[in-house]
Amino acid sequence: MISRYTYKDLVWVDLESPTEEEVRVVMEEFSVPPILGNELMSLSVRPRVDLYRDFIYLILHFPTITHKHGKRTEQEVDFIIGKKFIITTHYEVIDPLHEFSKVFEVNSILDKSNIGDHAGFIFFYIIRELYQSLIDELDFVDTRLEKATARMFSGEEAMMVETLSRINRDLLTFKQAIRYHRDVLDSFELAGHKLFGDDFLYYLRAITGEYLKVASLMDAHKETLTELRSTNSSLLTTKTNETMKVLTIMTFTMLPLSLMAAIFGMNADNMPVVEGPNGFWVVILLMLAIGTLTAGFFKYKRWF
Repeated sequence: MISRYTYKDLVWVDLESPTEEEVRVVMEEFSVPPILGNELMSLSVRPRVDLYRDFIYLILHFPTITHKHGKRTEQEVDFIIGKKFIITTHYEVIDPLHEFSKVFEVNSILDKSNIGDHAGFIFFYIIRELYQSLIDELDFVDTRLEKATARMFSGEEAMMVETLSRINRDLLTFKQAIRYHRDVLDSFELAGHKLFGDDFLYYLRAITGEYLKVASLMDAHKETLTELRSTNSSLLTTKTNETMKVLTIMTFTMLPLSLMAAIFGMNADNMPVVEGPNGFWVVILLMLAIGTLTAGFFKYKRWF
């Protein structure tokens, strides 16, 4: 599907799961080599940036946790950025791009904003929107961490093992998706400087700054998660030890009583106490006394 947006003499073409014919038409319109058309037809393994004479080709992957429109945990966006045009290609709905397109279209119709005099500015606003969506994803992770903390200190340590593991999986996926962004953006800064000149250098560095905000927030969440998992493990271990201590005390309390019951229950002649008129009650009193003494000893030792 092709969506086309214009602002003065700037053109933004957005391709969503394009067909070969759609790619061919767009490549011919903007004089883009056919080899790049083949690149746009399939997913790429890792991000990269290539500088051509009249445009820059950039591939970036963005993690998705809450705004999934498919089974993949990351979304790829391909950019072809010329001086007067920008082409974006993706293979499923990407919410930040969809939202930006509506704002861009309204501003174009009303002519209320000064986007800039080349397509590099459109790319800047798009990439800023994409990184803002990543911050929103991390804010959702932060909410999950807060809820997990509250439940963890409410006696749900065992249930939190799985919850924290799922959050850890999402953060690992997040980290893997953006792990090459810094290197790619550094290369893009050099390419963008050559294509758009000194006036655009500030915006190129601002793009890297947007990435650094995301990376810093992600690292902070990762540290928080590590501490929470350690704390939860300690609480779970303490709770398990307390349970084992209670079971051990119960076992040692019952051991002498069980031994006494076994002795007095032996089928032997001339059994003392038992054969008396109040033998049953005497045995019960002895067992209660021994049980009380044993429990008192444990209490004196502060074992419970």
